[in-house]
Amino acid sequence: MKKRAFAALLLVVTIIALNACGSKNSPANTPAPSASPAANEAGAGGDSWETIKASGKLRIGTEGTYAPFSFNDKSGKLTGFDVEIAEEIAKRLGLQPEFSETPWDSLIAGLDAKRFDVVFNQVGINDERKAKYDFSDDYIVSKAVLIVREDNSDIHSFADLKGKKSGQTLSSNLAAMAKENGAEIVSVDGFNQAIDLLASKRIDATVNDSLSFLDLKKQKPDLPLKIAAEASDASKNAALFRKGNEEFVKAVNGALAAMKSDGAYLNISEKYFGADVSK
Repeated sequence: MKKRAFAALLLVVTIIALNACGSKNSPANTPAPSASPAANEAGAGGDSWETIKASGKLRIGTEGTYAPFSFNDKSGKLTGFDVEIAEEIAKRLGLQPEFSETPWDSLIAGLDAKRFDVVFNQVGINDERKAKYDFSDDYIVSKAVLIVREDNSDIHSFADLKGKKSGQTLSSNLAAMAKENGAEIVSVDGFNQAIDLLASKRIDATVNDSLSFLDLKKQKPDLPLKIAAEASDASKNAALFRKGNEEFVKAVNGALAAMKSDGAYLNISEKYFGADVSK
């Protein structure tokens, strides 16, 4: 009887000792090490200029389907006016450019979700966007044009869009212009799809960028499309940032100013448009 009591007591003591060791050494009970300031900033979606510099990368959102601003050449390489501007800025900031190709209507959502740090993609400056986002200094000026088929005899002005089907990316300034003139908006992923739908007579028109259309006609001179009207006001375009990172915006603006001063901007502009498109 005494042996059994002693054995039971020994078992209890052993269990207590093992639990004590487990509480001391078990990973589940080991306090987590304190996160470094950089880790805390990253965990909070850190996108400060200091964090970006420390990463060594500039994450850039762009379409990749919007010639001549952002597109893939015959070899599949991402190129274009905005792409080269972004690459040159990244170089001057000592960063490696890292592009994410994203449909236009997902670009701003991607910026909000912090998939990239900045958008370079012929983004028009307007009051609605300025309320929610920051812009760089503008670096390209262009006009909206109304594009129709050459055999179209019904559409001569933006007002003639009333009741007509216009192919547009939904969140663009150009879609808003078409809608304001009474068009029925047909959603497209980008400029190329709008042109394809127009050429195949599935839509009546598209409101798009004048420089994109001129580039298209240069590449495909026999395409039976024409400009029916041109907007009187020019649109200023710039890089788009999330709010609250003034040092980052300032750094990009500094690189842009240097590019314009030393001729690097003009070289890129003349390569794609044969002129200085910043004015």
